Amino acid sequence: MTTIAIIACNREKAQSADEVDTAEAILEEVSALPETFISPEDNPATPQKIELGRLLFYDPILSGAKDVACASCHHPEYGYAESQEVSIGVNGIGLGEMRTFKQPNTIPFGRRNAHTILNTAFNGIDPEGNYDPQKAPMFWDLRVESLENQSLEPIKNLEEMRGHSFQAEVTLDTVVNRLRSIPAYKQLFSEVFTDTEAITAINISKALAAFERSLLANNSRFDQYMRGDEAVLSSLEKEGFTAFLKSGCATCHNGPMFSDFKLHVLGVVDNEKVKVSDAGANNTYAFRTPTLRNLRYTDPYMHSGKLKTLRQVLEFYEDMAGKEPPNPHVTREQLDPLAKKMRLRFKDMQAIEAFLNSLNDDTFDRKIPDSVPSGLKVGGNID
Repeated sequence: MTTIAIIACNREKAQSADEVDTAEAILEEVSALPETFISPEDNPATPQKIELGRLLFYDPILSGAKDVACASCHHPEYGYAESQEVSIGVNGIGLGEMRTFKQPNTIPFGRRNAHTILNTAFNGIDPEGNYDPQKAPMFWDLRVESLENQSLEPIKNLEEMRGHSFQAEVTLDTVVNRLRSIPAYKQLFSEVFTDTEAITAINISKALAAFERSLLANNSRFDQYMRGDEAVLSSLEKEGFTAFLKSGCATCHNGPMFSDFKLHVLGVVDNEKVKVSDAGANNTYAFRTPTLRNLRYTDPYMHSGKLKTLRQVLEFYEDMAGKEPPNPHVTREQLDPLAKKMRLRFKDMQAIEAFLNSLNDDTFDRKIPDSVPSGLKVGGNID
């Protein structure tokens, strides 16, 4: 079986009995993604609800100036992430690396690199495959739980979708009233929700979450390998998997999502486009461990987007063994102890890169609606 093959490979390459024990222990915390997702009890997925969520996701009617949609920064062309270091939301035009602010502009850049939405159905999943969608950790600083709660935050955020059109406290009421004035949305919501008044902020969040939860990329070659197809990975990718385990990467990047969903201080440099240093969760410079899945589509990396390639990410961790953190606001004593224990060797980097690319799945849903009920541009000003 696959597990036996990996352990045998670990034994052959390990330099000590301790290394073998460590590799075998970590291996138990790495597995394939589930083939299906679960929904919260109060928000079961249905095809109609998912399609309503898709329309809302691409409709700029949710933004203050009706110029930006969720898809503006989470587009399927970029793995439902984006290629900008940090996001350009309100008053932006274009898509991906071509997206810029229209002039004149008074909107700041988003504070952080946009997470991918792919596989967020599994956020919080533990090594045994257990997870609660109502407690799913969201954002780089874990400030919100569940896709339902997450989906409304960008709509209220000044630089992401709200802009200067209205104050944050009236944002959701304004968006609800806009949707209620559109006959097509009134019909669609009434077909999905049984409430007397179907168009509410809660139901908007439920539809968006249902769509986002349906975006799966859970059949990578690594998933196929862990399900028993030993021939699907190359010898270099298997070597990289072993090096990934032995180096300590899987101490934090574990479980089916290759994330422990915990906060860690790494001292990544700030992005100069963000005028104030990003102090992360609770002003500790700690950020959530991101998934390693579909990295082909989600560069640049880290919360500040300052590492553009996988090699740069690996070199960053290699430097952590002896160098001061590149962020001047973080001392070496503040660095996460688990990260400081990593022993990533330069000679292993090519193999680890090859392994990480086995986590890509190209078969995710890329469907974009031809039009949205508001009659506005699909995806906002992205062309």
